[in-house]
Amino acid sequence: MEKSPEKKKENASKTVPENRSLPYRLSRIFLSTLYLSAFTFGGGYVIVTLLKNKFVDQLHWIDEEEMLDLVAIAQSSPGAIAVNGAIVVGYKLCGIPGILFAVLGAVLPPFCILTLISFFYDSFRGNFVAQSLLSGMKSGVSAVILSVVYDMGSELVKERDPVKLLLLVGSFIANYFFRVNVSCIILIAALCGLIRTLLQEKILKKTAKTPPPSDPEGCGATSCHKKKQETEGEKRKKEER
Repeated sequence: MEKSPEKKKENASKTVPENRSLPYRLSRIFLSTLYLSAFTFGGGYVIVTLLKNKFVDQLHWIDEEEMLDLVAIAQSSPGAIAVNGAIVVGYKLCGIPGILFAVLGAVLPPFCILTLISFFYDSFRGNFVAQSLLSGMKSGVSAVILSVVYDMGSELVKERDPVKLLLLVGSFIANYFFRVNVSCIILIAALCGLIRTLLQEKILKKTAKTPPPSDPEGCGATSCHKKKQETEGEKRKKEER
């Protein structure tokens, strides 16, 4: 089921931090992305997961549905998904300044860490302890990604929209079994959503134009009654003449 406009307005009013000043929001964006980027291992999808946990679940600054849209935009845009995710979240919350602070927070930790590792790359490459730590992190990363997939996917299932469910299952099959590029899947899904929205608008316009069955002449009950009275009055005048 689609959310009503009133419900969307209520969710938006709950999520937008209007009572917070711009410097406070910018500092929270910077510190949040800095912290998440510093402790993120396993690729860009993990930081997107953590951004969702931070700004949707903890701070309640972004709605669940909006976060899905932002992730889709970040994935379909060129570049690293971690940086793209920080850009769309920063812009949603604080506009252009939000982008600058979010990107700075997301890029600074890997830049510093990789600069340090590059000096000691040879010793890290053959170090048994470092390799064991990295292999152990894979399990934790997989669990985090599965958690966010369940959270976001369950919201779509609850809506019980057959088109969305078909796109969900079809996208999974296309990517997992046929190795279709993720960007192509997202663009096709976006195109399907656009076509569906345009068709719905056309149907709504047609239903708005067609008069109800009780009003075949296409006018309201009071106006039609007045017209009938006027015509009857004109007939009487002609008869009197």
